Amino acid sequence: MSEKVRGPMSLRADAFLAAMAHERGCSPHTVRAYTRELEDFTAFAQKLLGESATVQRLEHTHIRAYLGELYERGLSKASVARALAAIRSWCKWLARHGEIEQSPAALVATPKLPKHLPRVPTIEEMNRMVDAGADETAAWPARDRVIVELLYGCGIRNAELVGIDRKDIQWANEAILVRGKGRKERLVPIGDAAAAAIRAYEPERAQKLAALGKESDALLLNARGRGNGRLTTRSVGRIVKRMALAQGLPAEVHPHTLRHAFGTHMLEEGADLRAIQELLGHERLSTTQRYTQLTVGQVEAVYDRTHPRAK
Repeated sequence: MSEKVRGPMSLRADAFLAAMAHERGCSPHTVRAYTRELEDFTAFAQKLLGESATVQRLEHTHIRAYLGELYERGLSKASVARALAAIRSWCKWLARHGEIEQSPAALVATPKLPKHLPRVPTIEEMNRMVDAGADETAAWPARDRVIVELLYGCGIRNAELVGIDRKDIQWANEAILVRGKGRKERLVPIGDAAAAAIRAYEPERAQKLAALGKESDALLLNARGRGNGRLTTRSVGRIVKRMALAQGLPAEVHPHTLRHAFGTHMLEEGADLRAIQELLGHERLSTTQRYTQLTVGQVEAVYDRTHPRAK
């Protein structure tokens, strides 16, 4: 990483990052990633153009030169594409606020990425993993059961999962209020299995808090009561991987794999694509198609089966 210099260009990047965090409601993870990318890029640009260089001096050739340096460092096409995405967002913001006439990043092509779709476990594999639950060596089997039931049963993101408070569970409506990207809220239904897992976990949760002499709004607690007691996304990732490996699933299984499986399996069982889109909290249907790993054949099968003019 290049040495940080807080010149005029870096300060404009700081302003954009602050807007991301406070005005646009981006997740802390996204803000951290964009901070890392833009700090490196502005350090490169200021070294190239001078510490006092302003954003008005940025040209597409400078961005291309930066991407070339990333390749020389040995970064993958995916990493370079992520860096370019951050630069593009920043340049769009600058143009929108009248600080530059047009985005120089618009003239830079995105690296072509190989179309790699991670393998989604089958319905049978997922049922085996969820039904088996956590083994006796797990720190908190009842809590871990809730984790996989909600990730696979509701299709929610890891960050959405750990952000659930007890008050978000609307038992009367058989639904959970989930806060997604951009702080957007949506209701997702609780299946019978997930509801049963939560009810079985609740007494243990209350007992844990009483023993620690703590209070917490979080539904999912860490076993040792650290900090505010809320489980972290990193811990969820470790728990899911351990449970997957115990059932013979690949080491690549992570919380988002269960979200992929949720959408894919619902589609396979005949669910409407737009209903899946709503449940997953996607703004665009094209995103849902990627998450559910739709093939052309699958889309045609849904059309043939459901549209009155397809027969």
